[in-house]
Amino acid sequence: MSTTPPEGTGPAEPVDPTDLSKPQPPVAPPAPAYGGAAPAGAAYGAAAYGSQPGYGAPAESGKSFVATWLLAWFLGVLGVDRFYLGKVGTGILKLVTCGGLGIWALVDIILTLAGVQRDKAGRPLAGYEQHKKLAWIITAIGFILGFAGSAANQATITEQFDTSSAIVVVVQDVAV
Repeated sequence: MSTTPPEGTGPAEPVDPTDLSKPQPPVAPPAPAYGGAAPAGAAYGAAAYGSQPGYGAPAESGKSFVATWLLAWFLGVLGVDRFYLGKVGTGILKLVTCGGLGIWALVDIILTLAGVQRDKAGRPLAGYEQHKKLAWIITAIGFILGFAGSAANQATITEQFDTSSAIVVVVQDVAV
């Protein structure tokens, strides 16, 4: 019986790196140091974020920022923006509560404008960076005009109320 193990099953023999006639083991690149410094001007973790294939910023959604913003603006009380994003459950709740009595609808407009609103898969909306400034400007103008129109309407209602009560008083005095 032989006491030497069969070839390839015993302890590994040291490989001479200068002897190129034998196969050399693969050389792995050095591992990055734990907590290594990020490049100048980069945020913490920015160097590694997105450096590997398959990782990085999430892909853009197939849902449009402009469409979501307009639906939230005009039909948000009915939850149409939520249905558009694929969030059927919250769309139904928003529909039943009339947009949370308008509060939820207002919050969704702000979330959409801030770029926080995502589709059902959690992906950011397409076209946000290109259209966010214009959307903010149009929304601000719309709110200002809405408040101005509401104030003017309130003044008109107050004037009509004062005039109609004066007429009623005069009619009652004449009838007596």
